[in-house]
Amino acid sequence: MAFAHYSVLLKETIENLNIRADGIYVDGTLGGGGHALEIVKRLAPKGRLIGIDQDDAAIEAAGERLKPFADRVTLFRGNYRNMKELLREAGVEAVDGILLDLGVSSYQLDTRERGFSYRFDAKLDMRMDRRQSLTARDIINGYSEQELYRVIRDYGEDRFAKNIAGHIVRAREKHPIETTGELNEIIKAAIPAKMRQNGHPSKKTFQAVRIECNGELEALKDSLEDLFALLKPGGRLCIITFHSLEDRIVKSAFREAENPCICPPEFPVCVCGRKPLGRVITKKPILPSEEELEKNSRSKSAKLRVFERK
Repeated sequence: MAFAHYSVLLKETIENLNIRADGIYVDGTLGGGGHALEIVKRLAPKGRLIGIDQDDAAIEAAGERLKPFADRVTLFRGNYRNMKELLREAGVEAVDGILLDLGVSSYQLDTRERGFSYRFDAKLDMRMDRRQSLTARDIINGYSEQELYRVIRDYGEDRFAKNIAGHIVRAREKHPIETTGELNEIIKAAIPAKMRQNGHPSKKTFQAVRIECNGELEALKDSLEDLFALLKPGGRLCIITFHSLEDRIVKSAFREAENPCICPPEFPVCVCGRKPLGRVITKKPILPSEEELEKNSRSKSAKLRVFERK
């Protein structure tokens, strides 16, 4: 199957990156290279695009797609949380723009054997980076009931998290849970029939296990300070999130970078010495247009936030 991924909020992201023809830009979640292609098209031969993705299939597909611009493109297989080190390897200290699209790619969701989707029966996997050892199967069969409850409650925000965790533990006592299909049936049994009307019953648990498996929220939290620091004056950071957990982290980090002062409100002047790093361009997040939602229903939860370094 070809690596296909609809580039969410493409026009809006490219506009907000304020691309300079001779600038250096980083796509930290390269995917199929849709956003990257539109960036590199706007670069002069002196400009540079650095693409990062932990999925080998994404690197291969994007490399093919960006081949006509190979003279100004550098690709790394890695996690954007290591962007500082990867850029140093590329001989780059600071950049004019950074993009993160935190969505799971359509390729990952639609490729049965990757085990991301509750729509197919496949081995429980969910690894974005197939070099890592931890899989969804390990989480489902190895975490304690309390740990499973925490993951499903915190990352899936599922009101039935406790019941689902209990059902998983009881089911695996009989034999290990090996497939997405088995997990689907267990989750279904844990949720009252009348409550299964609002979307697929497994959606929240699958999201939670995927986030845990790939350390998605930790990567985001751990990276933001470095991402701000890597931007040149006037450089922009564009982040597309797909659920409230990610969006809250980004919104909070942007707000703190714009107004880092921790002095009590009654102080007449700032004495903490913490200076603003820049400004939030998007006071409210940019959402997909009606036209985009018609083309790609998976865009519906997407939010773009933009920060500019001073």
